[in-house]
Amino acid sequence: MSSATGSNRLQRAWRLSLALLALGLVLAVMGLCVGSTGFERVWAHWGDAVTQQIVWDIRLPRTLGAWSAGALLGLSGALAQGLFRNPLADPFLLGSASGASLGVALALAMFGLSPLATEWVVRLGLTGAAFVGASAAVLLTLTLAKGVQHTLRLLLSGVIVGVVLGAIGSLVLMIVPEVMQTMQAFVLGSTGFVGWSGCLLMAGVWLLCMGVGWAMSPVLDGLSLGEATALSLGLPLVQMRSALIAVMALATGTAVAQTGLIAFVGLAAPHVVRSLVKVAHGRLVFLSSLMGGTLLMAADLLARGAMAPQELPVGVLTAVLGGGYLLWLMQRSGAKL
Repeated sequence: MSSATGSNRLQRAWRLSLALLALGLVLAVMGLCVGSTGFERVWAHWGDAVTQQIVWDIRLPRTLGAWSAGALLGLSGALAQGLFRNPLADPFLLGSASGASLGVALALAMFGLSPLATEWVVRLGLTGAAFVGASAAVLLTLTLAKGVQHTLRLLLSGVIVGVVLGAIGSLVLMIVPEVMQTMQAFVLGSTGFVGWSGCLLMAGVWLLCMGVGWAMSPVLDGLSLGEATALSLGLPLVQMRSALIAVMALATGTAVAQTGLIAFVGLAAPHVVRSLVKVAHGRLVFLSSLMGGTLLMAADLLARGAMAPQELPVGVLTAVLGGGYLLWLMQRSGAKL
């Protein structure tokens, strides 16, 4: 690659970063104005204490939480696709989604079962149960795959764990149908329950995961050339794979615990970035994270305002829009993603 081509790609990457940050800021301001009645001119009623409380305690943390969750999923999706060298890899590949759903289902089913179980559920909370379930599913996948040495074995183990845990979760719902409605809200995904504590937690985890992901991006660049080439470059693949999977599990588990299952954001964000600019994995991870945050924030605004006062499930909206985009991209590129 010539120096002129590399400089041009770098400039395009910078322009895309600035555009995504600017768009995110615009969407954040719009998020303060979208409520149960649709778009509201909050500045006209800013002196009202109730308006200020709604904006600062509900809409602002929800909007920033949507960006943080999308950024975590976009980051995790870029790492997954680079690590497995598979454009169809997504953050839920290792069974974290099914594990989180099972954790929430078990917590809901145990609530009220006995004083000890109720105390445990109250202490842990649904977000904690979802995070524990997602982390346990990833650990189970790694155990079945006997480590991270074999990529194909790891992928197959993730699929098996996802199917089995999903089936167990369905069995729990069949035995305790009273928790079905709450579980439906979790499975469809929602940013409506994100408060300042969850927002700050996701932001802190994003900074940590972004730092580690950026530092280990040379490993993903080496893997893109093949495992043999990466080994010949002296890259410690086993240790680096373990670290990358830990970052993926932490980012995905944190996002899922706060917002439920948000489909297609982690899968679509890296594809959108690659369709706009060709960069190495370091910048790809960062841009995918910004893209994921922007996509989920935009989807959350649409979910809130499209049918106000009724609110659409944001997970359903991202699945429809993200799936439609990927189908269009496949059609345009001749089924070569």
